[in-house]
Amino acid sequence: MNTTDLTPQEIVKGLDRYIVGQEAAKRSLAVALRERERRKRLGDAERAEIGSKNILIIGPTGVGKTELARRLARMVDAPFLRTEATKFTEVGYVGRDVESIVRDLADASVSMVHRERMAVVKEEAERLADERIVSCLVENQAETETGSAAAATERSHMKRRRRAIARKLAAQELEERLIEIEVDSDEGQSTMLEFVSGIGSDEVQEQFQELMNSMNATRSRSRRLPVREARRVLVEQEMNKLIDFEEVVETAIRRVEESGIVFLDEIDKLVNRGGGDFGADVSGEGVQRDLLPIVEGATVATRYGMVNTDHILFIGAGAFNRSRPSDLLPELQGRFPIRVEVSDLSVDDFVRILVEPDNSPLKQYSALLATEGVTLEFSADGVREIARLAAALNAASENLGARRLYGVLERVLESISFSATELSGQTVTVDRAYVAERMAGVPFTDEMSKYIL
Repeated sequence: MNTTDLTPQEIVKGLDRYIVGQEAAKRSLAVALRERERRKRLGDAERAEIGSKNILIIGPTGVGKTELARRLARMVDAPFLRTEATKFTEVGYVGRDVESIVRDLADASVSMVHRERMAVVKEEAERLADERIVSCLVENQAETETGSAAAATERSHMKRRRRAIARKLAAQELEERLIEIEVDSDEGQSTMLEFVSGIGSDEVQEQFQELMNSMNATRSRSRRLPVREARRVLVEQEMNKLIDFEEVVETAIRRVEESGIVFLDEIDKLVNRGGGDFGADVSGEGVQRDLLPIVEGATVATRYGMVNTDHILFIGAGAFNRSRPSDLLPELQGRFPIRVEVSDLSVDDFVRILVEPDNSPLKQYSALLATEGVTLEFSADGVREIARLAAALNAASENLGARRLYGVLERVLESISFSATELSGQTVTVDRAYVAERMAGVPFTDEMSKYIL
């Protein structure tokens, strides 16, 4: 099914594969995503009047706020950026300009579209690269042969020689043969997309052409490489030739403006809690004011051209355990009209997190140890004991949410991981008694952070 055809129910179902609970947040995110698709179906005049309904997620750490936003973006192939509000500051304080949010999102979108185009042309690029390798090998072989023949006979020999070399190449019999190829000094894909910062969209073609001419004129050199390494370099070069980078940039910017998602974490840290007129509180209020035009809708200059933020979906998040959403500037509160709370996690939630999601911790650890030939099995009482201990540790100290599970699992499985090579071919069962034994030395006090995350 096309990602644009996803209904809110299907979006929630997709999120359920990776995040346990938090039904209210899933429904709000699903509706917000679906409304953006509805807006695209309107006429130009109506569409211009409708902006994104930004969301503020309120709740403790480690309960899935970031993962909800990340998985939502992946479901619909939307450009996604996660950033912390505390990275930014107003002029006069050390920090980053809030407009860098849009520039970073544009970079992420260009990289995403570029990867998509590379996947499309990869097969053709591999074919062209193999042809270049065959030509190099034929030339090398011809240079070592002596004597001459008539032109017609030479052409016939050349065809047979190419076919023979192509067969050997396909059978990987020539992987270590050295050939000489032309390569770029900078082989990174990002170089192909380095534009002058802040150029207008009408200047993209001219600047891009100047860049490519400069690269072709100054960055090519000959190198002798084994066929296996030359193939990688040549495939990359052929893909770059087949990709229309102007179209990549145009598509990426359009995708940012129509489908971009920004997850703005720790927004509660911008609140002036003490009522002071100096220090970080003043800076935090300045960041809130700088965020206002970006969240409401502004045009920002990026290296790829101007980007409009009117329809980017901003998802703010914060624990708000020492402040309230109403402590934010009223203007910023108005930019996040939808508010949803995510709840703390119980022992039963931890049990579900351990076993249900497609990327559950137990599935990850089992897969890792399976590479060493160790079969890891978890009994039901063992899983519940891990969940109970994680919840108890959260209650005794800082509440890390589901992140605490990884700390407990590392402690429980440390011995197995260390001795995995010796246990190859065996099945290890982790039950309640095993978990209790491994966790016996962990003190459930305020000092326990010295022993376990």
